[in-house]
Amino acid sequence: MSQSFSLLDSLSVSDLQTYLSRAARVEEGSVRLIGGSGVLAVYSAILYPRGLLDQTPTVLGLRTFAIQPEVAFDAVVPIRSLLDRLARISDALPVGDGVDGPVEVRMPLEVSTVTWAGISPPRGGWRPVGDASADLLQQTAKDGIAEVAEAVPTGTGEQLVQRVRAEVWGKPVEGLEYIPAGAAFAAESLGFLGEGEPVSILETGPWTRLTTKRGHVLVRRQAWTLRA
Repeated sequence: MSQSFSLLDSLSVSDLQTYLSRAARVEEGSVRLIGGSGVLAVYSAILYPRGLLDQTPTVLGLRTFAIQPEVAFDAVVPIRSLLDRLARISDALPVGDGVDGPVEVRMPLEVSTVTWAGISPPRGGWRPVGDASADLLQQTAKDGIAEVAEAVPTGTGEQLVQRVRAEVWGKPVEGLEYIPAGAAFAAESLGFLGEGEPVSILETGPWTRLTTKRGHVLVRRQAWTLRA
C-alpha cells in the first residue's frame, strides 16, 4: 500500500485542510482515505451509532481530490495528525504566482479501532431521486443545533448527550423522505451548502447521498426505513 499521495497543487492542499478542519470541529477522531484511479476519497464521520441500542443515523461527509493515478490505498488515519502534516506542508510551500505543482503528502500511521470505517458506501450505482433546498437544510441544521443545546446542559453525561443527539438528528427533514436531520447538520457543518443552490438527492441500496458542488453527505438508512 502506498504511504503517500500527491495532490495536484497548493489550492488542493488548502481545500483539504478546510474540509478536515470543519470535520474535526464536529468529530475529532479519524478520517478514511481511499485512493485509486487518480481519485482520493476522504470520508469523515459526522454521526454514527456508538452501540447496539444507539439509534443515531450513520452520516458521513465526503470530498474527493485528484491525485496521481498509479497509487492505491485504503487507510484510516487520525484527523489531527493529517491536519498537522498539511499545515507543515502549507508553511513550506513557496509564495508567488506561477510557483505551483504536485504536492506530496505522507500519510500518518493508521488506526484500527474505528467502527464507522468498516461501513463502505458504494462508489457507483447511484440513481437520482430528487433534490432539496439548501435553505431548508440550513434551517433544519440551525434548529437542531439549538434543540440539542437546550436539551443538554453543561456537564451532562456522555450517554445522555448521545441519546439527545440520536433523537434530534434522527428526525426526518420536513418534506424529504428517508433523510434525517443529521444529514442537514453534516452538510451545513462541512460547508457544503450555498444559499439558493440546489442539493441533488441520490440513492443506491441502503444509502442516500446529498450532493452539491462543494461535497457529498452519505446517509445509511436504518433497516426499517429501506424501500421495498
